[in-house]
Amino acid sequence: MKGIVGTRRACNVSTMAIEGPLVPRTVTTVLSLDDVCLAGRTVLYRADVNSPLDPSTGAFLDDSRLRSTLDTLSNLSDSKVIIMGHQSRPGKDDFTDMSGHCDRLSRLIGQQIRFVEDICGDAAIQAIEEMQPGDKVFINNVRMHPEEYGENKVKAEDEPTTEIVTRLSSVADAYVTDAFGAAHRNSPTLTGFTEEMPCIAGRLMNREIRSLELAVNDPPRPYVAILGGAKCDDSLRVALNLIGRGVVDTIVMVGVVGNLMLWANGHDIGSGNKKAIKGMMGDDFEPTWKMAEELVKEHSELLFLPRDVAVEIDQKRHQMELEELPTDYPMYDVGIETLQDLRTLLNGAKCILWNGPASYFEKPEFAFGTIEILNMCAEATGVTIVGGGHTSALVNQRGMAGEFSHNSTGGGSALGMLSGDTMPVIDSLSKSNDKFRPLLGALGLEEEE
Repeated sequence: MKGIVGTRRACNVSTMAIEGPLVPRTVTTVLSLDDVCLAGRTVLYRADVNSPLDPSTGAFLDDSRLRSTLDTLSNLSDSKVIIMGHQSRPGKDDFTDMSGHCDRLSRLIGQQIRFVEDICGDAAIQAIEEMQPGDKVFINNVRMHPEEYGENKVKAEDEPTTEIVTRLSSVADAYVTDAFGAAHRNSPTLTGFTEEMPCIAGRLMNREIRSLELAVNDPPRPYVAILGGAKCDDSLRVALNLIGRGVVDTIVMVGVVGNLMLWANGHDIGSGNKKAIKGMMGDDFEPTWKMAEELVKEHSELLFLPRDVAVEIDQKRHQMELEELPTDYPMYDVGIETLQDLRTLLNGAKCILWNGPASYFEKPEFAFGTIEILNMCAEATGVTIVGGGHTSALVNQRGMAGEFSHNSTGGGSALGMLSGDTMPVIDSLSKSNDKFRPLLGALGLEEEE
């Protein structure tokens, strides 16, 4: 069949994401903590610590994003570190200052971090100038500054001249970022320091770049991508990007996107299920339907669609063969035959990407398919990459993150990379590398060999 004609972008990474002999042929070069010596230096550290909070008490419901900073902070133990982050956005119930984040992170690292109720004003600058090597300060929620977020947020081209960038860069030697969860966005604290100082990928950011670029550039083969959940447009964009790059062998469609693809493949899934899909997608339905039709028409040989499904009848799970469609009952999971065939497929895979649940797993009766796929991926012998979002959260909730090669911390950012979108933060790191890598020695930042 005719395929999508595409070219491989030069996406890159300085070292390998997954330990072993598999090295991407092309990599986006960024400065890493292994390239620089930051002992005694003043470092701006942008993290993504945006966390779910209890709306009534403000208590942390999950502190995993704070924990994700620990590797980098350990590497910066001899530096003067100014921690920058955001929590939610103005107008939301969980939009708060960073004092609680500062307290929780202090406990996690076993060191008192000073909270500064300022961002780049005189109080923040004074606190930074008073620091000694090993000290850490946590400045306030950067989205409280109008340049960073909201109606008065500056344009990308004006970021270098903002108050945030000009004032903080005047008292710092380098910028380190682990804000992968916001890597698909522009703002002064995310992309404004590109030309001002060496911008360096922290441990988390480096792992994310390396692992996800491996998944879209040069994965070990055979490579199986499992795409599910309810964000059908995102899943189909990922599928078309992987096919266009010529890197994927099988694309498994499950969850709502699996139901959509069954429909596009000529199966009448019933008026209720069709209406539910259209309702979830709204104005995005028509362009997404065109992508689904393209995949079925041009790339059917690469698609693994559900062989059977599970529907809800009187709040109970019932198996249904495709030959029994259409159905008036909601299709909430894949069936046993689908999972059996999928197990055989995954057992032979050398690389597996999984993004999106296979079922309405919040309903206990229908969690089976998603949990089975989770277990299959954990048991697989090849490289296993979880693409963020609900899938990553499920892996964390079940304490299984250590059983995967990489479990992404970014939802939208992971999907953006997998879809081939422009990633402003990663582009910023690459540009800063090009400018400052030749100057590290002159700046006294070059790591001794």
